[in-house]
Amino acid sequence: QRRVHGECGLNRHRLIPGKKMAPKLPSKKGEEAKKASNVPPPERKLKTQKATKSVYMKKVAAARAEKRRQDLKNREIVRRYYKYKRYYRAEKNDLANKKEHAKLSGNYYVPPEPRVAFVIRIRGIMDVPPKPKKILQLLRLRRIFTGVFVRLNKATLNMLRLVSTYIAWGYPSQKMISKLIYKRGHGKVGNNRKKLDNEVVEKVLKKQKLICIEDVIYQIATCGKHFREVNRFLWPFRMTSPAGGLKPKRKHFIEGGSFGNREEYIDKLMQKMM
Repeated sequence: QRRVHGECGLNRHRLIPGKKMAPKLPSKKGEEAKKASNVPPPERKLKTQKATKSVYMKKVAAARAEKRRQDLKNREIVRRYYKYKRYYRAEKNDLANKKEHAKLSGNYYVPPEPRVAFVIRIRGIMDVPPKPKKILQLLRLRRIFTGVFVRLNKATLNMLRLVSTYIAWGYPSQKMISKLIYKRGHGKVGNNRKKLDNEVVEKVLKKQKLICIEDVIYQIATCGKHFREVNRFLWPFRMTSPAGGLKPKRKHFIEGGSFGNREEYIDKLMQKMM
């Protein structure tokens, strides 16, 4: 009897061929959810969603525009870098060709006088007379082992002559100018001293259409038309004590000392003080 009941229980849920199952009736919960989905959201929620979407789209558009602007700026920086590189190479080759041509002709070629000098203060503040002290302040050399670039003309040459015993100066090469600005260059932003980068240069010198450090190097090395603005923007370079020390400070460079004009040999001193 148990076995028969068990068999009936097992066959109770089997589908009989040719017989259709009764369709399921929709539940009340499903109908209520469908009706709720057809109800429009409140007006405040719609306004909030619209405003949020509008703000998001504006942010996306601004981000895309900024990325596009930054890409164009980077391309322009690279273009200017190679442009200046070609200029420096052409200038160097032109100078070599003129010297070679003069040598073949049995003459001497005298290159034009330098237009930019780098000045380093090598003595402190003790026992400085009022006039040299004032000139050093005008040159922005207020502390020992600080350096500045100076445009050479009659007025600045007279100033350098009057304070020659307190400074070492000369004519730096383009390679040394570039190395100095990249390694120890700082700019004046407001009254603050900021490490040089492309953003700082563009922020301060945007009116002069200078957007990168290569523009600053070019203006200094060639004494360009924006030399004054660039030189005022550059903070005086804080150099270190030269490796191996200085030679006697109270003797001129040509006498085996340290002060005075050392022309192109200023590169060696700058390298020691970087």
